[in-house]
Amino acid sequence: MEPISVCYSGNKRIFHGLLLSVLSLAKFTDRPLHVYVLSMDMHELDPSFVPFSEKQIGILDEVLREKNPESRAELIDVTDVFRAELAGGKNMKNHYTPYTLLRLYMDGIERFPDKVIYLDIDTMCASDIAQLYDIDLSGYEYGAVLDYMGHFWIHPQYCNAGVLLLNLKEIRETGLFARAREYVYTHRMIMPDQTALHRLAQRRMYLPRRFNEQRDLHEDTVIKHFCRGIRWLPFFHIYNYKQWQREEVHKKLKITYFDDLYEKFDAVAAKYDINE
Repeated sequence: MEPISVCYSGNKRIFHGLLLSVLSLAKFTDRPLHVYVLSMDMHELDPSFVPFSEKQIGILDEVLREKNPESRAELIDVTDVFRAELAGGKNMKNHYTPYTLLRLYMDGIERFPDKVIYLDIDTMCASDIAQLYDIDLSGYEYGAVLDYMGHFWIHPQYCNAGVLLLNLKEIRETGLFARAREYVYTHRMIMPDQTALHRLAQRRMYLPRRFNEQRDLHEDTVIKHFCRGIRWLPFFHIYNYKQWQREEVHKKLKITYFDDLYEKFDAVAAKYDINE
């Protein structure tokens, strides 16, 4: 079976979220999974901005191989290239951490195959991710789902970059990510990488909402994205509950679908010291 390549980016402090997301990946597919994790050391900006450890990636690797011996996890450190290109740019102090920008370096990493799924760490698979991976992306740079709030308030075709089906072969040919990195360096934006991709993409495929469900969980949901949202009742407020905030997921979002994965997470946590 063809392996499914998936990429995340982030830092050591959100390993709990990464582990939960990877557990959900493995649960719902029988295909081999090649999981790549982009990270970097930017501790001068924030003491917690340090890379995932090899031990943490080793835990992911073991969890994946337990389901399928052909699966694997790999850490890719992009500290040097990020410091050389974007560290002095206009979006280093932002509501979002600089780790969101790391996906824009995937075109320059030779080990990536032509097709890769990028996932934010605050995502959970609710069914087989092969349904997304097997979409024919020929002629498109990437596929994405409309941003729930952004397509109302920013632009009707504004997409959420938390789930991306990437055609890296096409992206390398059009130079999309290289142009996006330059744009992020020179333009201050609230959602820098997401907005740069929106403004610069030449051919984007619009995917059904079920591949990046940013609100309620539905029967056909493939990926649930625990992103920022708005509630109007009983009063207007913005919420931002992540899958690793178990109590809030249960009480605020009323989601119990992932409870078996919480049990698996607890078993892994008991086996390893995941709070190193």
